[in-house]
Amino acid sequence: MTNKIKVGIFFGGQSREREISFRGGRTTLDHINKAIFEPVPIFIDSLGNFILINPELLYEEAIPTFYPSKNLNRGFRVYIEHLGKLNETQLYKLIYKIGKQIKPENLAEHIDFAFLVLHGPHAEDGSIQGLMEWFGIPYLGPGILGSAVGVDKPVQNKLLALATGQQKKMQTITSGEWHAADRSRMFMDIINTIGFPFVVKSPHQGSSIGVAIVRKRSLDEFVRSMNKCFFEVEVTKKEWDGLSTRQKKNYVEKIASLEEGISLPASIHGKYIAHPAELIEELDALLFSYKEVLITSVHSEYEVLIEEFTTGQEFSCGIIQDDTGAAFALPPTEITAEQQAFDFKAKYETNTTKKNIPVNTSTENLLRIEEQVLKAFTQLNMGVICRIDGFLTPDNRVILHDPNSLPGMSPTSLIFKQMAEIGLNVTNSISYLVRQSVKERIRSGKNTFHSRELLSRIDTALQEELTRPRKKVAILFGENDDEYLHAQQKYGEYAASADYEPVPVCVAGNGSMYRIPLNLMAKPNIFEFGVSVGQGKHEFITRCIKQTEHIVKKYVGDVHLNVSKITATDLANEFQLIYQVDTEQILEL
Repeated sequence: MTNKIKVGIFFGGQSREREISFRGGRTTLDHINKAIFEPVPIFIDSLGNFILINPELLYEEAIPTFYPSKNLNRGFRVYIEHLGKLNETQLYKLIYKIGKQIKPENLAEHIDFAFLVLHGPHAEDGSIQGLMEWFGIPYLGPGILGSAVGVDKPVQNKLLALATGQQKKMQTITSGEWHAADRSRMFMDIINTIGFPFVVKSPHQGSSIGVAIVRKRSLDEFVRSMNKCFFEVEVTKKEWDGLSTRQKKNYVEKIASLEEGISLPASIHGKYIAHPAELIEELDALLFSYKEVLITSVHSEYEVLIEEFTTGQEFSCGIIQDDTGAAFALPPTEITAEQQAFDFKAKYETNTTKKNIPVNTSTENLLRIEEQVLKAFTQLNMGVICRIDGFLTPDNRVILHDPNSLPGMSPTSLIFKQMAEIGLNVTNSISYLVRQSVKERIRSGKNTFHSRELLSRIDTALQEELTRPRKKVAILFGENDDEYLHAQQKYGEYAASADYEPVPVCVAGNGSMYRIPLNLMAKPNIFEFGVSVGQGKHEFITRCIKQTEHIVKKYVGDVHLNVSKITATDLANEFQLIYQVDTEQILEL
C-alpha cells in the first residue's frame, strides 16, 4: 500500500503527566500498523509548541534528557519552562536541535489524523480537541464536551450521580477559603460532614496526581494533604537551615517533581521562580529573615475536592463502541496495591499493584459493574473509548469515579490488557482507535465529507490487511519469566510490521508445545500466565468476547482465544519462520 494514512502521534504536552504521555507516544510509534499508517511523531513541549521530532528521540529515558539542551540545566532535571522567558531566537535554537516547529494552522499539511497520546489539562479538557476541530483534523477520542467532562472531577461526580443514581458525599474548598480558615475547625467540620477517613483531590488532574487520603485524625496530615492538592508547600526556617547543600538540592528537586511535588515554575511572596536553582537561592534569602514561606505552583488549583472514602474492591473498566455507536464494556480489572491508594506511583512506577481480570466477584456483580459503566459512558457523552474507575463495596454497590477519556497508552496499560481479552492486540487496538474516532467525528456533523473519505481509505486498507498474505512467525518461548517477557516484546514488534503474522508458542518443561492466544500474552509475568492457563476462561469474559466479536472481526478476522497443542509437524506445515527466544535466532522453514 503506497497511499498510507498519515497519523500524527501527539505526545508530551503541558500537564504534569507529560512523561506518561512520552512513554505512550513511544508505544504508539512502535505498535501502530506500519502497513496502513505512516506515523508522524509530534512532540508538544510544555510551552505548547508543536515540534515534528526526530523519531529516535522517543527512545530516550525521559523528556529532559533531550530537551531543552543539557548545558542549561545547572545540575537539575529541567523542562523548557524552567528556563524562564526565552526570546524567539533562543527558542528556535532549542527546537531546531530536536526537530522542526509546526504552527497549528499548518498541521493539516503533515497529517490526516491526530492520535492524541496526551493527558490532563490542555489534553483531556477539550482544548486540543477544539484546536483540531478548528483546523479540520480528525482526532482521537470523544468530542469537546465529553473531553471537558473527563478532567473536571466535581462535574463528573454530579453527572455520575444523575447517570447511575449513586450517592457520594463531597464538597469543594477554594484556595481563598483554605488560607483564611481556622484549619483545625475546618478539619473537624469535614469529618462531621463527609465522614472519616476522607479523600482530597485536585479537581483537574489525572492519573491520581494530586490525590491524598487522610487516614489519621492529625491536623498536620490534613494540612499536608490539602497543600499537596492545591500544589503548595510550606517551608520553615528551622527545616531549611537544618539541610546541607546536597540535601537542599534534593529537597528542591522533590518540590519541582511533576509527579510527587508541586512542579515549577512557582511563586514565593509574589515572585516568579522558574528554575530549581533559583528556588534554592530564593529560599536561602527569604528564610534568612522569615520563619516560614509558602511556595505555590503557577499551575495551582483554585479549589480542591473533598470526597467520602469508599471501602471495597477497586476496579477499572474500559468501554468501546461499534459502528452504530453502541457501547460495550470490556472485562473490568481489579486493582490491589500495597500502597494506601492506587496513586501515580502505584500506576506507573512500581510493581506493587496486582491486576485481576475480571474482578474477583460474582458474575452478578460483574454485570452490575457493566451496567453502571455503560450508563456513565452514555450519559457523560463519552465516545470511542473510555476508562472508568470505581469500587465494588462490601454490600455490592458500584461507586464510580474519574471517567478517563484518553486512557494511558503504555504496553502495560489496563485498556490494552482488557482489549487483549476480547482478541485485540496493541496494534489492532490502535487501528480501532483511529477508525472509531473518525466515525465519531462524522457523528459530530463537522467536516463530514473529509472524515467519510478518510474512513473509506481506512476500511479499504483494513480489508486489504485481512486478505494480504503475511509470513507466519512462531515465537517459541520457555516457562520462565525472561523468555516470556521477551516473547511479549517480539510479538508486539512482529504484529506491528507489514510482513509478518506472529503466533506465540510456549514450550513446556516436558517438551510439549502449545499455541498461546493473545489474552494470555498480556499477563504481567510467567506466574500470572501459568495461573491463567490453569484457570481457563471466565464466563463473564466469554460473554464479553461474544458481545464484541463483530468489532474484533473488522480488525482481526477470525480470532482464537484458547490454548491448543501444536506438534513439530504443525510448525513445519503452518509457519515460514521460527523465532527462538532463548537464543534470539530466526529459523526459516
